[in-house]
Parts: sequence; structure tokens; C-alpha cells
Amino acid sequence: MSEDEAPETIETLPLDGWHRGQGARMVPFAGYHMPIQYEGIIAEHLWTRESAGLFDVSHMGQLTISGEGAASALEASLPGDIEGLAPGRMRYSVLLGDEGGILDDLIVTRLPSANPFEEAEGGFYMVVNGATKWDDIATLHERLPEEVTLNHRDEQALLALQGPKAVDALARLAPGVAALSFMEAGAFTIDGVPAWVSRSGYTGEDGFEISIPADAAEAVAAALAAQPEVKPIGLGARDSLRLEAGLPLYGHDLDERVDPISAGLGFAISKRRRSEGGFPGADKTLGFLTDGPPARRIGLTIEGRQPAREGAQIYDGDKVVGTITSGGFSPSLQVPIAMGMVSAGRAVLGTALEIEVRGRRLAATVAAMPFVPHRYHRKGA
Repeated sequence: MSEDEAPETIETLPLDGWHRGQGARMVPFAGYHMPIQYEGIIAEHLWTRESAGLFDVSHMGQLTISGEGAASALEASLPGDIEGLAPGRMRYSVLLGDEGGILDDLIVTRLPSANPFEEAEGGFYMVVNGATKWDDIATLHERLPEEVTLNHRDEQALLALQGPKAVDALARLAPGVAALSFMEAGAFTIDGVPAWVSRSGYTGEDGFEISIPADAAEAVAAALAAQPEVKPIGLGARDSLRLEAGLPLYGHDLDERVDPISAGLGFAISKRRRSEGGFPGADKTLGFLTDGPPARRIGLTIEGRQPAREGAQIYDGDKVVGTITSGGFSPSLQVPIAMGMVSAGRAVLGTALEIEVRGRRLAATVAAMPFVPHRYHRKGA
């Protein structure tokens, strides 16, 4: 940075003081001071797998989109069936660039008439990644027609309660949430605070994401943390949990150079959109869906105890065939695991590869994802 450049401003989130009071070690992330750990990453990771972890994800962008033609307008940028979403139902999707590359991955929900955002039924609630939210907002403003309104709900905080006992803890404070199934959302009250609660998350576990007014965030976080099943969890464990769950992270496993099929996100292209197209890069993406892409995102298990980190090269013999995009040591499995992008011919399960780490070659095997089974709460399960 030159002397005349201003240093990057790091913002604080509504729960900054609360995190520090809980003993959190804070680090800059996505432009905010955020907690990376409290008791330690491994302990927090295992607690979430066994009980319930409370995460602050208020850095993420919360948007509402409403107005005549909002669904069809969103379909011009997203490859999902937005028109067909029922009120209270959610859909994972990707915001696509003009050439079909992924600008961000996100969740979109059709709002019912009862919602804390005071949006009319037929509007949408969207959660986007914190590091990309300003670019996402700019892209959507450019693309959405005048009759469609986009609001950035920066007056809202966002918490995630994740783990097999999350439902027990939250149901005491918000009766009725247990009736939600995976990828369903609704309006509830938590200790008198209006909340928008979805049964979703980023750990592979059952759990909830909770949108509340920022000025009530500390009271709600304290009420949740007071439940015997709940401990606050930092970014470090959030990353190791999502890696075990085989969930890609934008800016690492996904970016504008990666298309949905290479990323293993073909499920995000709804059946109707596969036949109709009409989204950015549709011809290229649908061609990959039919004929296969040149590269694929894969999972890898690694022999020994040394993890492979992002950027490490993947070899087949003497030939570089890909790159690690995420990697670390799995606290649940007690082995190193990773995700990477490799040429399609090397993506077959069981393929033996090598990863170069600090001048050494580590033996690795293409493995099925998720590494740790998902435990989402689905109807009828």
C-alpha cells in the first residue's frame, strides 16, 4: 500500500462487544471484525456436531426483492425456478455473470404475507455472501427493471444455530419452529423480538438461520447462549464444518471463472430452466450438463496427517491436473480432507492422485462428498 492510500476500514457488527465479552479472538473477515474462535476450533467444531453452536453471520447480505414481475426478473440472473417457489420455501441458487461464471451463491426465499420485513406476499428474501454483497447489489440494481424494488436490509442481524440439538434450544424460545422442515422459513417471535427463521445452514447439520433487528441481536444471542445445548462458535469451526459437509465457499471453491456444472451445482438448475434457458451463459452451461464439463470439483482424502491448503497443486504422475481450493484436517474423521478442481478425467471416485505440499508429494484419493453425512431435517425422514 502506498503512503497516500487510505487503509481499509474494518467495520464492526452488532454483536462485536458481545463476542469480546465471551472471550472471542477477533480477526478481519469480509470487511468486518469477526470471531474466529472462543474455546478453540476443534472443541467448537465437535460441540456443533454433538449439540448446538451459535454463529454470528451478520456480515452476510440480507436483501428483499419485490414488485410486479420480481420472480421473472430474478430468473434472468439465476438458473433456478423462482416462479415456482411456494411462500415460505427456499432455494439454493447462483448469481451468474454474462458468460455463465458464478458471481455468488445464495439462498432465495419467497415471502409469505406474514413476514417481519413488511413485504407483500410474492416478494423475495435473499441471503448473499458478505464478501460479495456490494457487487451483488450493484449487479442486481443494473439488471432488475424499474418496477422491481431491491432493499438491502442492513438493519437486520443474522444468527445461525446449528447442530442436532439446535431445535431443542430454539423451540423453547420460539414455539412452533420444530414444524419447519429443511429449506422452509417463517415468521416467529423470540423473547418478544420479531424474527424470520429458516431451517437451513452451512454446516451439514440440522439447524436454523435467524434474522432479527440489529438492535435486538445481543438480547437474542444471550437468550440462545443461555440454553444448555448452546455455545458460541467462531469462523474457524464454521470453515471446518462446511468442508466436512462438502459445501463450497465463494472466493475459494467458486468464483467467476467457474460454471455451475464444473462446481458440482447442477442441481441448482431447475428442470424447467434446463429446457427454457434464459439465464446468463445458458448455452454453455446446458452444454456442459449434457456433454460434461472440462473440469470438476472433487473431494480428496489424504494419507498421513499433513493437510493440503488452498493453492496446492494436484498431480497425476508428473502432470499437474488441478488445484486444491479448500483443505484442512477433519476434526470428526481425524484425517486430512480437501476439495479441488481437476480435469474431468481425474474426477472418478477412487482415482489415486498426489498433492504437492512444501516440496513433498502427499498421496490422495478422490472421495465422495460430503465427507461427513448431512443431517438435515426433512419431512417424512
